[in-house]
Amino acid sequence: MSVEIRHTALGGKLEPFLEVVSYIYRNDPNYVRALDFDMKQRLSKKNPFFEHAEGVVLTAHRNGFCVGRATAQIDRAHLALHRDDAGFFGFFDTIADQEVAGALLEAAAAWLRERGMKRMRGPISLGINEELGCLVDGFDTPPMILMQHHLPYQGGLIEQAGLAKLKDFYAWRYVVGDLPTRAQKAHDEIEALPEVKSRHIDMKNFERDLRIVVDVFNDAWSDNWSFVPYSEAEVMRMGEELKLIAIPALSYITEVDGEPAAVAVALPNVNEVIRDLDGKLLPTGLAKLLWRLKVVGPKTARLALLGIRKKYRGVRKYAGLSTYIYAKMNRAGRDVGIQWGELSWTDEDNAPVNVGIRFMGGKIYKRYRVYERAL
Repeated sequence: MSVEIRHTALGGKLEPFLEVVSYIYRNDPNYVRALDFDMKQRLSKKNPFFEHAEGVVLTAHRNGFCVGRATAQIDRAHLALHRDDAGFFGFFDTIADQEVAGALLEAAAAWLRERGMKRMRGPISLGINEELGCLVDGFDTPPMILMQHHLPYQGGLIEQAGLAKLKDFYAWRYVVGDLPTRAQKAHDEIEALPEVKSRHIDMKNFERDLRIVVDVFNDAWSDNWSFVPYSEAEVMRMGEELKLIAIPALSYITEVDGEPAAVAVALPNVNEVIRDLDGKLLPTGLAKLLWRLKVVGPKTARLALLGIRKKYRGVRKYAGLSTYIYAKMNRAGRDVGIQWGELSWTDEDNAPVNVGIRFMGGKIYKRYRVYERAL
């Protein structure tokens, strides 16, 4: 039976794209379907990502029934920085069928090739600062907020379509509790420095503090693999979304002599409270979400952003700054009832960060892979 690939413009009719995941993951108790409302916004030209990017929505159909999905996108901000002629594919979800997977990936490759790209990389949905990689290890637990989930066969389908591993990324499980003795000592040494002060994000000055967080992040991550800074419009959109779910206690801005030097932001794990909504906010989903998030409260969170300005990393006096922040986050999580958290993602090649997380007692529990092939 042949496979038909349909192309849908951004903002077009997305129902097959949205609904197919409920079929693909129907027997997987760990899958959490993203909210349709959020997906429609992300795959719309109104998404500020597409102020510096272009893309297309792809669905695979057999006998008129949707059996797979993907996107193809080109990020001009990425190209301007890295000059690698790389385009991306993302939101890759299919049934266990090589013909379906191959047709989707070939359609994405053709779309990218027509626009001058020399290599295809993914899954990346949509840019480097969003969901990254195909899950290749850790299928037995649900994904955290803004993280991917796949079935065990899907990485193999990508490889059989001619793509090869480019890089792996880790998600770490960290149980909130007592700190290792050495970690507590490192925290106390930084805490004793009079020039070092930490505070939570101020919700009354949320936009100001969000800009501080992004400014430190853009400096701290600027040398990382495939880094692309947030644009002004992306920062504003992020603020609108985070303000709805943010728990101020799960964030820190750390200053040295009054200058923002390090930031950390953990997000309450919204996936924990939307698992049974099947992507729908209406008619009762929104009320359930708000009750569970604001009244009951989540028991898990994801440390999604942590960064230290480069100028402070080589200073011996502040060598324990990252451990100091981890310790702060551990205490904050315990205070608001978080039982365990995910630290994600980290690059497999980023030894200093990975060593630091292990030092705190974190353990790798999921692994995500980004693939690439020449076009």
